[in-house]
Amino acid sequence: MAHNDSAMTAVISLLLIEDEEFDVRRVRNTLAPLGDRIRIRDVVSNGRLAVDLLAKNPDAYDVVIMDFQIAGGLMGERLIHELKKIDPSLQIMVITKMTVNISDYQFATTLLQAGAFWYCTKYPGDIEDYIYQPTDFLLGIMNGYQRRVMEKERQTSRRKLLRNIEEVLAQKTLIGVSASIKELRQQIELCAANDAPVLISGFSGTGKEIVAYNIHYRSNRKFDNFVPVNCGSLPSELIESELFGYEKGAFTGANARKQGLFEIADNGTLFLDEISELPFPAQVKLLRVIQDGEIEKIGRTSKVRVNVRIIAATNKDLEEEMKQKRFREDLYYRLNVVPLHAAPLSERRDDIPILMEHFLKIFSLEMSRPVPDVTSEAGTAFAAHPWPGNVRELKNVAYRLLYAGDQLITPVEARKALGTSESLSASSGTDMINFGMPGEIIPWRQMEKKMREKYFIYVRKHSASDAEAAKRLGLAPSNYHRMCKELGLKG
Repeated sequence: MAHNDSAMTAVISLLLIEDEEFDVRRVRNTLAPLGDRIRIRDVVSNGRLAVDLLAKNPDAYDVVIMDFQIAGGLMGERLIHELKKIDPSLQIMVITKMTVNISDYQFATTLLQAGAFWYCTKYPGDIEDYIYQPTDFLLGIMNGYQRRVMEKERQTSRRKLLRNIEEVLAQKTLIGVSASIKELRQQIELCAANDAPVLISGFSGTGKEIVAYNIHYRSNRKFDNFVPVNCGSLPSELIESELFGYEKGAFTGANARKQGLFEIADNGTLFLDEISELPFPAQVKLLRVIQDGEIEKIGRTSKVRVNVRIIAATNKDLEEEMKQKRFREDLYYRLNVVPLHAAPLSERRDDIPILMEHFLKIFSLEMSRPVPDVTSEAGTAFAAHPWPGNVRELKNVAYRLLYAGDQLITPVEARKALGTSESLSASSGTDMINFGMPGEIIPWRQMEKKMREKYFIYVRKHSASDAEAAKRLGLAPSNYHRMCKELGLKG
């Protein structure tokens, strides 16, 4: 409220572009009753001078009042365009003697399309003393000021959103120099320029979700929601309510209206990961939404219109799934308008050292540790690894290397992190407890702590994140973090 009050009481600064002293005097007379609220900061008699003045002082004026037929060659719509180029939030009022007919809609439309927000004739009313109808003229100026304030706020919000989007894209960068990654980046740019459905194929861990993020946040939909959903994680009995939502009272327990994911993604992007896991009945409903642009909410008789871009991803061969009657052929062709492929890491070995360096830097920063050096022999071990888990596996290996705390990564450390060392077999090594000699038996409490520590390290090593490790251990994330600190595994 305070902000609105200040906007209402602020002095409105005007730039008057007028080349006839007679009309300058009439404008001043018209503004006089609100002289404490509205002030002419500058008067210029030439369109080009007005542009130069605004360029030097872009924040000096809230509203421009301009004669349509000003001297100096630069006038009318061209002058409006030039002024708006300098400051899109600037509000422009046009006064003209070209017409006494204030119902000249074609002329008005031309001015509005050029960027003006208001216009009036110079002559109705008291021609000798005032411009137009004084009350309407003053209200027009105040309305213009309010519009500028709102436009400036919108521009500020937009800049913040753009910064947030840049941060997201920085975190979701496609790392690599291989030919397949370069081609994928080009395809993403093409996909971002239109709204066609995209189907991303590729093995698990190849970064299909990152591809989807990049398409959305580089597109015209970037200011609206990106909604990712893993189709394989949705319980079959809840899929319809999750995707399409329901109305209050639609069934027992529906105590409030629920927005579906399609509604949340309206004007944005819905990313359907593991699309092959979508049950057949849900595939039918999804096809209908893509065709009609409407969803049917449970408990609602009328349909809800939505404008959603669909990006789907799969790690399965959908053509084979169609042959086995597990995936609808008509849905496949609706989704596969623009096919993209995320290549496995085994086909982009040039990217392995770059990815390893990238993740080591990220995790070093998170752990407040110096980035370790990788020996050329360790690099060779990484390059020779088959990477069945792709980039996700490489990310986990980088985390293990940092977790071990070594400042120099040798082939021994590399093989340990990769799980290829003989000491890391399923039946022996660091994943097993060394009980020592019979004469070295230690108290149970110490042994219990050792076992817990080894088991926590083992589970975390084979999990993508702390959250996943906590889930696999059956612990709440907060309890997992606390126990790791008690075991000395976290600072």
